[in-house]
Amino acid sequence: MAKSINDAATTAFKTMLKYKASAQQHCIFVEVQEHFSTQICSSCEEIPDSAPKGVKDLGVREWVCSSCGAVHDRDVNAAMNILRFGRESLVPKVAQESPHYSRVSGLVAGGCQLGTRLR
Repeated sequence: MAKSINDAATTAFKTMLKYKASAQQHCIFVEVQEHFSTQICSSCEEIPDSAPKGVKDLGVREWVCSSCGAVHDRDVNAAMNILRFGRESLVPKVAQESPHYSRVSGLVAGGCQLGTRLR
């Protein structure tokens, strides 16, 4: 029951965010998959052996990348990866929908400003 309520709340939030983004001028809503966002190193973009994996490693809040040596806080690392995923998926969509967008200068959560028009 709790899981279905959580899914409904998440779906409602995404629906409202998508509506707000489409109602605002120059806003684009892009949903990204956050799979492996806590395991991928935000510095070298690899999944090292030292990354926390599975349910048994949920208590691991800080880890060191065995590939590049970067120290990561689990939540900050995931946020940086999700931001990168969003920016990577946003650029092709912006170019497809509006040819006068030359690049994207910002991606802010909450639908306030997802991209800035630059000529």
